[in-house]
Amino acid sequence: MVFKNLNIGNNIKNLFFPEVCLGCNNFLLQGEEVICTICRNNLPITGFSHIHDNQAYKILYGRVRIEEASSFLWFYKNTIVQQLIHNLKYRGHEEIGTFLGTWYGHNLLESPFYKNIDIVIPVPLHPKKLRKRKYNQVSNFGKAIASILNISYSENVLIQSKITSSQTTKNRTERWLEKSMAYQTCDKINLNNKHILIVDDVITTGATVEACAKALKKEQNCRVSVATIAITA
Repeated sequence: MVFKNLNIGNNIKNLFFPEVCLGCNNFLLQGEEVICTICRNNLPITGFSHIHDNQAYKILYGRVRIEEASSFLWFYKNTIVQQLIHNLKYRGHEEIGTFLGTWYGHNLLESPFYKNIDIVIPVPLHPKKLRKRKYNQVSNFGKAIASILNISYSENVLIQSKITSSQTTKNRTERWLEKSMAYQTCDKINLNNKHILIVDDVITTGATVEACAKALKKEQNCRVSVATIAITA
């Protein structure tokens, strides 16, 4: 009887406050969560989790030693993926990170390349930016992946010690110069012989994850892999 009442309550709530797809803004149908079935079927999945020498890996190749690198979706402007990233990053829809992280976590679980990960960590936000936004947009994505892979998750491994400005108008060299000194590891955490999976939202030039990986490798004897929600096409 309790469950019946809950279902009635949910139906009434959906009647007056219908949930919308965070990809296209159309109303969600019963059984749909976060994004509608049409948007889900139209997401441009890369398939990188089963390809070692993929575009995400190639972006970082020769710049920093990376074991594996992968991105879930292709990022194009004025598309569902851009809308999802915008809603996740600027409109407080953290459920998008959980939804995509759970989905991608199962892909990584089935991949032959992500069997020995010890800990998942997000690219950190500077404390000032974190206070303003109130959340790290990749936290839930990383937590969901860690849960599916049944491994640890921590937000205390890396620290962004220097705040960086918007990267959208900078070229690769400018991004690298600004990012290179922005991250450092926490001295209290021992990562010797650990395999770390860094998660981020979108990889464009790779400057951010490169800086994070170099910070980890500078002070710890560890291996680093990368997984992002999307990669620019």
